[in-house]
Amino acid sequence: MAAPGTDNGMRERPVGELFKQLSEDMSTLVRQELKLAQVEMTEKGKKAGVGAGMMGAAGVVGLLALGALTACLIAALAEGMDVWLAALIVTVLYGAVAGGLALRGKNRVSEAAPPVPEQTIETVKEDARWAKTQLP
Repeated sequence: MAAPGTDNGMRERPVGELFKQLSEDMSTLVRQELKLAQVEMTEKGKKAGVGAGMMGAAGVVGLLALGALTACLIAALAEGMDVWLAALIVTVLYGAVAGGLALRGKNRVSEAAPPVPEQTIETVKEDARWAKTQLP
């Protein structure tokens, strides 16, 4: 494509040929924009998948925290202060890990949102602005 303001011999070409060239250029542009949208959506999907995996890990670690809390209560009733205090410390530790994983997972999922191809939308807008400058 020629830069705006350059003739490139187009004034001598028949209108039908110019429309044919415009149609081919638009077709190529649309195909390229669709490819860009596909790549962009794939990248966002990968980010969302990692975030969802971290949230799943947070659920597993949270279950471990519940198991440790159960052991804490049993130890408190069965043996006295020293054992349950140790179990409570493990419970708090597991809870902190689960909270950290959940926050990181949430951040990863929100990085992938909104699930729209933002870069593609912007380039389509730029293409439309360029096409307007090409009209007489």
